[in-house]
Amino acid sequence: MFEAVPLSPPDSIFGLIEQFKKDVNPDKINLSVGVYQDESGTTPVMQCVRKAEQKLLDSAGNKNYLPIDGPPSYNESIGRLVLGDRLFDHDSVHCVAAQTPGGTVSLRIAGETLKRVFNVDTIWMSNPTWVNHPQIYGAVGLNVEQYDYLDENRTGLDFERLIDSLGQAGPGQAVLFHTVCHNPTGVDPSVEQWKQLGELIKELRLLPVFDFAYQGFGESLDADAFPIRHFVETGGEAIVCNSFSKNFGLYAERVGGIASVSHDADSAAAMLSQIKLTIRTIYSNPPLHGGAIVDTILHDAELRQIWQTELTEIRERILELRTNFVDAMQSRVPHKDFQYINRQRGMFSYSGLTPDQVARLKEEYSIYILGSGRINVAGINSQNLNRLCDAIASVV
Repeated sequence: MFEAVPLSPPDSIFGLIEQFKKDVNPDKINLSVGVYQDESGTTPVMQCVRKAEQKLLDSAGNKNYLPIDGPPSYNESIGRLVLGDRLFDHDSVHCVAAQTPGGTVSLRIAGETLKRVFNVDTIWMSNPTWVNHPQIYGAVGLNVEQYDYLDENRTGLDFERLIDSLGQAGPGQAVLFHTVCHNPTGVDPSVEQWKQLGELIKELRLLPVFDFAYQGFGESLDADAFPIRHFVETGGEAIVCNSFSKNFGLYAERVGGIASVSHDADSAAAMLSQIKLTIRTIYSNPPLHGGAIVDTILHDAELRQIWQTELTEIRERILELRTNFVDAMQSRVPHKDFQYINRQRGMFSYSGLTPDQVARLKEEYSIYILGSGRINVAGINSQNLNRLCDAIASVV
């Protein structure tokens, strides 16, 4: 019965990772995988996570089903992280949330809800965007349209083109934004540009979905939430999809959430009921362990402080890696300005490398970068920096 099943092409990112694993060059460098790596090239388990896991082990809890939407304390934490205490507690703001298995499932639930509840037929997203975004919303049955994003050099934002192209969206359609640390480019709008985008969303009567996968990786936990908080404070309502894979280093635990923010208590209750209905038909209820780690950390003052300190160290290390990389490239290719890499934020950077240059780096130097030229800055360390920059300089 399965003889006619076509072979699906490999995922563009995980397929490249498989090639890297098979490469026998001892000096190979992997800048494709989208996970944080420390100086030794490994993805560390945060100290706060280890302490929380020990605390959970000592408490000897059970393995019963969680509620469909997950524990109330976890869901309140999502709302407070996204909105901040002042806005979350405001009488006119009503935030409901549910725990999900990672940000990917959160995005899928948002798509199912847009399609089934709001009869949305089209969602707009940036060009480029995370490679899985179009697939997630295409699988739901939504038409995917893209708004322009990058300038002609593909290293910075062309805000005028963004506004012009998004202006073609029709009332009742949805729009997806990367809240901070745009994946794959690292290029974010400024505070003033976010304010303009917020007004455009309301003017066009679009349904916004904020993908919030990297809170704390840009400037700070609070500053990174500005696009959402300002939009809500100025009367907007939104769906927010967040992930704890990055800022807690819980990649394998699949921990995230979906939140709906509105200005009416009845609307909030209705949205939660629809989110729970969608969850019930997909996976019934969320897994326990990863969410319990996050919940424990966020409700323990000592562990929360350790987490915030560790997150700051990660963010500052990535900023330092960007500076070191720019300085090293500037010394090797003095006629080219690499400062755009310092203006980008988060783990990822659109390096400006062409597909041909990327192919040469893999074939000649065993350096693995996505064909778009996106590099994972966190994959750079003191041991591979010079070899990496020498190789890039040879192909630029």
